[in-house]
Amino acid sequence: MPHRDQEIAMLRRELEILMSERQTLLRVAGASAALIASLDSRRLPVGAVESADLVATSINTLSEETLQDALGAVRAEIEKETSDS
Repeated sequence: MPHRDQEIAMLRRELEILMSERQTLLRVAGASAALIASLDSRRLPVGAVESADLVATSINTLSEETLQDALGAVRAEIEKETSDS
């Protein structure tokens, strides 16, 4: 049984790492979505438009639930920055 307990503990740590990474990726996706939504593509250099399109296309592949989670992950940070200005 000690071996099984070690396996369970290892799996628990791995799951915690994955959940932490998911939160980080949600913040990145949410911040990217907010940035893309606020851009005026007519005012961007061509290289920036291509990059923005790549980010937007990637964001659009997310499920609705994941996108909502991503936006929720950064909502407080965006609102804080807005109120600090």
